[in-house]
Parts: sequence; structure tokens; C-alpha cells
Amino acid sequence: MAERADGHRPPPTDTTIDSADWDGRELHREVHRRVLFSGVDMTEATDRGSVFEECVFRDVRFNVSLHEDALFAGCAFVRCSFFDATFRGCKLTGGRFDGCSYGLLKVEGGDWSFAGLPGADLRGSAFQDVRLREADLTGARLEGASLLRCDLSGAWLRGADLTRCDLRGSDLGGLDPLTVELDKAIIDTHQATVVAAALGLDVR
Repeated sequence: MAERADGHRPPPTDTTIDSADWDGRELHREVHRRVLFSGVDMTEATDRGSVFEECVFRDVRFNVSLHEDALFAGCAFVRCSFFDATFRGCKLTGGRFDGCSYGLLKVEGGDWSFAGLPGADLRGSAFQDVRLREADLTGARLEGASLLRCDLSGAWLRGADLTRCDLRGSDLGGLDPLTVELDKAIIDTHQATVVAAALGLDVR
């Protein structure tokens, strides 16, 4: 598995849950620490308030699952599928994503600061009111996605494709327009001033 950009390796695990069928399972405030989830099917699972600390999810299917107020602290996700999954008010600070698929992923609120999503194909995904401070979105594909009212302070966006991405209300103070693709991206008037200033224009 690739190392994080900050040099940290994925967390070591103590126990393994292998090829379990959690399809449609309801998780309520469960606690899992340093667990390797390998080949687990969480399709249509409902998770409310569970805690996953320093866990590794490998080849896990999160398709059409719902996660509310859950904590994924320092977790790694490898070759996982998040098709039509919803994360609402969840905390994934420092999470590392490697080789995952995300079609129609929906994230509403919560904290994804320091998350590692380099090169992620997030086309059509929707992030709303999410804290993404210093998240690594280097080279991410966000065509047609939405990042509404998100905190992108210090986020790594070099090489990201934001074509037709709805960015209204998000913090673009750290965005370098010369290092990303912004064709037909949607921004508000305040953001237009920020982008113009970043290009060296004198806005009056």
C-alpha cells in the first residue's frame, strides 16, 4: 500500500474480519480498533455512531450504505467501492484512500481534514458543508462534482480537474488557478474576486 504524503504508513492491525457478509446490517455505536476488514460486504449497511480507530478496509464494498455521526480515525481504505454511499456528519480525519471507486458518493457535513485522496476519481460526487482542511486532492478528478460550502483551507489541489465542478461557498483562498483545470466551474461573485486576485489582477 502506498505511504501517506506525510510519510506515515497505514496502521498495523491486530485482528481480521475476512469476507464477512454485512449486507444490510445495522451497526449502532459499535467500536472497532486496529481491525483489518478484508473483502467485507457492507452493501446497504446502516451505521450510526460507530467508531473505527486505525482500521484498514481492503476490498470492502460500501455501496449504497449510510453512515451517520461515525468516526473513522486514522483509517486506510484500499480498493474499496463507495458507489452511492452516504456519509453524514462523519469524521474521517487523516483517512487514506488508495485505488478506491466513488461513483455518486455523497458527503454531508463532517470532518475529512488531512484525508489522502490523491488521484481519486470523484466525478459526480457531492460534498456539502464538509471540512477538508489540508486534504490531499492532488490530481483528483472532480468533473461535474460539487464542493458546496466546504472548507478547503490548505487543501492540495495541484493537477485537480474541476471542470463543471460546483464550488460555490467553498474556501478557495489556497487555490492556484494556474495548476488546476477550471473550465466551466461554478463559483460565486466573492470567489471570482479571490480567483482574480490569485491571477494577479487588480480587482476594484
